[in-house]
Parts: sequence; structure tokens; C-alpha cells
Amino acid sequence: MANWIVNHGLETFILVVWMGINIFLFVHFYLFYDLGPQFFYTRVLIGSALSWARAPAAVLNFNCMLILLPVCRNLLSLIRGSFMCCGRTLRKQLDKNLTFHKLVAYMIALMTAVHTIAHLLNVEWFISSRQGRFGPLAGNLSMLGDDDNHNHDHDHDHDDDDDDDDETFLNPIRSDSTTPLLFAFTTIAGLTGVVITLALILMITSSMEVIRRSYFEVFWYTHHLFIIFFAGLVFHGAGRIVRSQTDDPPHNTSFCKDYPEKWGKIPQCPIPQFAGGFPQTWMWVIGPMIIYICERLLRFIRYIQTVNYKKIVMHPSQVLELQLVKSGFKMDVGQYVFLNCPAISQLEWHPFTMTSAPEEDFFSLHIRSVGDWTEKLIKMVENLPEGSQGPKLGVDGPFGTASEDVFDYEVSMLVGAGIGVTPFASILKSIWYKFKDSNPKLRTRKIYFYWLCRETHAFEWFADLLQVLEKEMEERGMKDFLTYKLYLTGWDHTHAAHVMVHFDKDTDVITGLKQKTHYGRPNWDKEFEQVRQENPSSVVGTFLCGPASLAEDLEKKCVKYSNVDPRKTRFYFNKENF
Repeated sequence: MANWIVNHGLETFILVVWMGINIFLFVHFYLFYDLGPQFFYTRVLIGSALSWARAPAAVLNFNCMLILLPVCRNLLSLIRGSFMCCGRTLRKQLDKNLTFHKLVAYMIALMTAVHTIAHLLNVEWFISSRQGRFGPLAGNLSMLGDDDNHNHDHDHDHDDDDDDDDETFLNPIRSDSTTPLLFAFTTIAGLTGVVITLALILMITSSMEVIRRSYFEVFWYTHHLFIIFFAGLVFHGAGRIVRSQTDDPPHNTSFCKDYPEKWGKIPQCPIPQFAGGFPQTWMWVIGPMIIYICERLLRFIRYIQTVNYKKIVMHPSQVLELQLVKSGFKMDVGQYVFLNCPAISQLEWHPFTMTSAPEEDFFSLHIRSVGDWTEKLIKMVENLPEGSQGPKLGVDGPFGTASEDVFDYEVSMLVGAGIGVTPFASILKSIWYKFKDSNPKLRTRKIYFYWLCRETHAFEWFADLLQVLEKEMEERGMKDFLTYKLYLTGWDHTHAAHVMVHFDKDTDVITGLKQKTHYGRPNWDKEFEQVRQENPSSVVGTFLCGPASLAEDLEKKCVKYSNVDPRKTRFYFNKENF
């Protein structure tokens, strides 16, 4: 339990606070509408469905306020950077921005379902009340505003203005021929509700892992329905469907409810007046919407800035390396950018981790062919005449990630899977540049690097960098600073036989490195135990850029091998998220 608190304490606290606010809002507004005397006559018409519609609306307002903030990447980068004092533990939470974004989205979906079902029942019961099915009081309340005598026989203490007639009615169904379908498509609340719900359904279904991975473009375009969602949200409350009783004129509900036929005829029971609630959703969402608009404006400014090609290299296994130059561009290790190629799509932006070091005068990206967009980009570049500039690119970023914190730990374990090695290429290059300086100022004194790859060709573009680092560390007598292990996870018997023949060579047959390639997957228990024994009183940062299944496994190992005693080894798990 103590080990678990080391890795998940703050994260759990944030979730408990978020959930606590949701529960408080739901319960508070449920009781407000269920017990409030101003809604007594409204409850006569529609019962508890009023509370079941309004309580989720309050929770929706809160979560719609939050949903945009985790995807304001510039804001997050600002918070985790030098702008604010942001500790390592808090930065870890910022790296889980997309997980929180999804969690808030699920809450919005759940509350939308409850809100919609409750309002569908409300419309049915409003219609039934108007038709007199719920007794004379409900029928009388439904007819308020229809009967001209009622409107003008009430207490004349206030001015006869046009609003009196409007304020008299309680039931928003004003015609006997109205049906739920007609109400949904002829009122502001109904029409915006339909649009919001359809947009939400499309956004959530297209965000499923299987669609996002296989049809990223579908996810990307459908997710931009959030513009329609927020526009509908702002106008949704303008219809003022839910109405409450006003204090003027004084109308004693406990006495007058039994004598609806005397309303407007005796002083104690003037005709009750009602007013629609003031729309509040816009007040919740206006701040995040402004922040997000600023975010998009910044993206547009970056989009129109010129990006030049310094070098284009095509590596084996369909891996494209782009070395790019942009005026005023400054990066840190492990950061990523969003790339746009107007020749492929004006709207699509795809995230890529930079493989260059901050010390270099360019920034580089290694792009593997894994979908339509990357395939088209690689084909365009492959067909370019020798020495020409590539297609126009828009670059948004750089944005901070977990890997930025590598040098904040005494010991770091870096785990890359396939092309997931890219942030660590940046880190290892930066280490090399730091050691070129005669007196490198590094808090980190030991790095363990693990690379898991399915095929041998994928090692090639990265092996050169490792060879340079291997030589550099050897010359400085710092062999122990960098320990790296390469794992080939996809191999056959023919390949194994070839390796066995050349096993006695000084360098590895695949990579040319002194460190031999391992076959299969790492035994993580063994690796974590070794790191713990070699660093008995260190804080170890474990960094992964790879699949969710591996993340789950490594996170469990960090918990298992951490010690709550600050004098002993503790492991902190960090994962790249885009």
C-alpha cells in the first residue's frame, strides 16, 4: 500500500476531489429543485423528473468547463515550464492530461444520458398535465396564460405590461396539438439538445481505440464537432423551459394549491407568476473557450511561420528523417511537435517526438509509415528531385512531455518500443553534447536504456548514435554511466542460427555495438531488482514511450519495487502521452 501511494497518491487525491465536486453538485442541485418552494407547482406537473434533469445539468456545466483545458497544450507547457513553480510530482499529473480529458468526457456522456432521458419524460408529463391526466391542479396550472380572464383578474398591484402574460404560464407546452417530436425540433432547448447529443455521440464513438488507430482522419475530423457542441451548449438554456414561481405577487402555495378555482378571486391567492431561469452554462464555459481560442490562434501563427528543410534522409523500414529549421524555435529534450502538411490535408495535425538535442541548430523528426497521412508524406518526399526542398510544413510546438524530467532524477530507466525510441534519441544525443563539455552539470549519474524492437532493420538508424555514445563514455572512463540493452522481439530460427555462428565476435552481428542484442522480451522483475541493488538509496525515474500493455506492466513493477522509506530506492513511472 505504501509503495502504491508513492506512485499514485497525488493522482488519486485529484480524482477524489474531482469526483467529490461532481457528487456535491449533483446532490446540491437535486435537493434544490426537489425541495425548493419556488418549484412546488413545477413539481406538481412533472414530479421528480425536474430534479433528475437539473442535477445532471449542473454536473455537465462543471465538466464542460474542464473538458477543453487538458487539450490546451501551450497552457500545460507553460505550467510545467519556467512560468510557474511546478514540482516533479505535479508535472507527472500534467502528463496524464489526455487520460483526464477522457474521464471528463465519460462523465459528460453519462450526465447527458440522464439529463436527456429526464427531459424526455418531462415533455411527456407536460403534455399529459395539459390534457388533464394528473388532476385538476395540474390541469389548471397548465392552462395558465391561455385563459384571458385569469390573466387580467389577478391582483392589479403591479403594472399591466406585456410581460405579465408571459410570466403567468408555467407549462411550456402551449398547444394541445404539440407532440414530443414537434417540441424537440421547434424549440431552442429541443433543437440545440438534439444537435448537442448527436455531436457528442459522434465524438465519443469516433474516439474509440480501434477507430483512432485505424482511421485517424475519421477521429480527427469528427472530434471537431466540439465547435458545434459548445455553440449548442451556450444557446441550450436560452429557451428557459424550466420555470420557477416568483415572489411577486405573494402566493401561498400551501393554502392556494387546494383552491385553484379561486386564484385571482381572493386576496390570499392571486394568480401565481412564473419566470424562466437565467441561462448559466455560458458563464461556466466562457473562460476555457477563450483560452482554447487563444490556443488555436497561436497554432495559426505558428502554422504561417516558414519551416525550412536542412536534410531529408530515408532510413530502412520506411522511417523518414526530417531535419528542419524554424526561426525562434527552442526545444528541450523529449519534447514533441504537431506537424501539418497542407498538400495532404489543411486541417490535420499529427504529433511527433523530436529526435534532436537542444544543443543542435535544427530539430529532427523520425517518421514511420503507419497510416494514410504518413504514407502520403513519405511518398511525396521519396519522389522529390535531388537537393530540392520538401513540401510546405506547418509546425506547432514544442510541447512538454514526461521525458523532459529525465535529468531531474539521479537514476533514469528509459524504455522505448519500436519507433517509441524517438524521445530517448533526443535525450541520449543531449547527454553526448553535455559530455563534450569538459565539465557536464548533470544531476543524473546513471541511465539504463532498454529498446524493444520487432525487426532488425529498425535498429539501424539508431545504432550509429549508440556507437558514438559508447565510444565517448569509454574514453571518459564512464562506462557505467550508460547501460543499454537491445531486445529483438520478432525473430526466426534462420536468424538465430546466423547469430550463433557470429556469437564469438567482439561486436553484435545486428547493430555493430559491443553490447550484444537480446532475443525475446526483458524479464522486468530481474531488471528492476538489478537497478534496485545497484542504486540502494536512489530516486529512479522510469520513462516509457510505447504501448499501453507495456505501460501497465512497468507501472506495476514501479509500485512493486518502490520503498516508502525515503532512504531506500523508489521508482516513479512516467509515460509519453499525445
